[in-house]
Amino acid sequence: MRIGELSRRTGVRAHQLRYYGSQGLLDAERSANGYRDYGEDAVLRVTQIRHLLGAGLSSEDIAYVLPCAVGEEPELEGCPELLAAMRARLQRLEDEAARLDGSRAALARYIAAAERTDRESRPTLIDR
Repeated sequence: MRIGELSRRTGVRAHQLRYYGSQGLLDAERSANGYRDYGEDAVLRVTQIRHLLGAGLSSEDIAYVLPCAVGEEPELEGCPELLAAMRARLQRLEDEAARLDGSRAALARYIAAAERTDRESRPTLIDR
């Protein structure tokens, strides 16, 4: 099938499909006229890629994961390379969440301090 049909069947835009191909995530044969021809398995592969992207994996991580992927969700067969890549990604997400938590707490402190200062600088009925 051509890229337009794959796009229609998966709901993924053609430029994203081309990107998946450039990242080695999606294979296509080239016809004599240069068009990409995808096999029937490309629909499943794109679905797997979308689910894995939704889990926060990068395209680089997904390249490690796809050989171990089975089914649409996909289920992942345990293999050492896969587990190492997923653990590393989970650690990066946990580090980022901790950084965001710190930023959120600092911003909340600044807001609280600014609100106190604002209340203290307003005139009261006694000051009028």
